[in-house]
Amino acid sequence: MSKKKQETRTSIDELNDQLTSVGEKVQANKKYIAYAVVAVVVLVCAALIYMWAFRGPAIQKGNDAIGQADLQLAMGNDSIALAQYEAVANSYGYAAGNRASLQAAILLYKEGKYQEALKYLDKFDAKESIIGAGAYSLKGDCYVNLNKLDDALHCYDKAISESDDNPVYTPFFMLKEARIYQAKGDYAKEAQIYEKVKEEYPKYAQTYGIDLDRYIERANAQAGK
Repeated sequence: MSKKKQETRTSIDELNDQLTSVGEKVQANKKYIAYAVVAVVVLVCAALIYMWAFRGPAIQKGNDAIGQADLQLAMGNDSIALAQYEAVANSYGYAAGNRASLQAAILLYKEGKYQEALKYLDKFDAKESIIGAGAYSLKGDCYVNLNKLDDALHCYDKAISESDDNPVYTPFFMLKEARIYQAKGDYAKEAQIYEKVKEEYPKYAQTYGIDLDRYIERANAQAGK
């Protein structure tokens, strides 16, 4: 028999030995493997029981609670609605707690409680781009009122990015940003933003009666151009 054939048989024999060894180990550990499978099944069942017995009722309670807050808001009872939104935001997770955070922030902003509004905006996690952009814009407004203009600019940048070139909201956020540059005395940057709005969103100024040319002329004059 050739050396090559012997090597081939040896290789096959080694492979068979390895497979046999694995099979023997499986047989020897069959009990432990069964225990492992049972453990996985138990964990899955426990997770399903948790979702059915605990998470489901918690979601329903949160929905019921925010529904009461929405009702108070619709009736014009802002202070009662605010207290209820705060309670939902602080006590519940899921969609109800998330939306309650944004609603609480809006009402707190209306009351001039900007720092408290920021606390709830930090808790809010937007799932939809326009709502997320609006939340960043509101955050920027809070910082403006707290005279933290650089923080406000950062938030308006985020709002512009999140709004995804929306023809209504994107230029609106851009104009807010321009006003910040005006307050900071950076009139050249302010003028650039007005010009960008005019170029990229030509219908916006016409629709809302905004004289961008006058703003551009004024900003350029203040910038010494």
